[in-house]
Amino acid sequence: MCKVSEKLILQLKETYEENIEIKYNRIIAIYIASSILLDIVKRLKISGFDFLVDITAVEEEDLSCIYHFMSFESNELIMVKAKLNEKLQIDSISEEWLSADVQEREIYDLFGIQFIGHPNMKRILCPDSFIGHPLRKNFKIPERR
Repeated sequence: MCKVSEKLILQLKETYEENIEIKYNRIIAIYIASSILLDIVKRLKISGFDFLVDITAVEEEDLSCIYHFMSFESNELIMVKAKLNEKLQIDSISEEWLSADVQEREIYDLFGIQFIGHPNMKRILCPDSFIGHPLRKNFKIPERR
């Protein structure tokens, strides 16, 4: 781990104590509650993780959003996994990263996760008349006539 991420990890541990879990493998994995997402990603950007690689979602017991950020300066990758609340809402990061716009719309369309503050939260892959969110575990494929 390089000095950039070491300093960042120490700051995050001090600030969030029990609200954050950090694991090290080939990449640094940060597990957080969705309520602190915006602050965490702003700190990542300030610390040199200024490239949003991708955003996705996963449905295990609960739904979570997963963000991958890269620092070109230190050639490091950090994963942030934010567990969602019952309302399936999380703050949009599209104001900080313009590339998040389309990715958040795709997650909304396929998983039904609402991104609070997103400038254009509407379906991007499925037609507006489509009912449901096809990547959810409880999605049922309607029978054809």
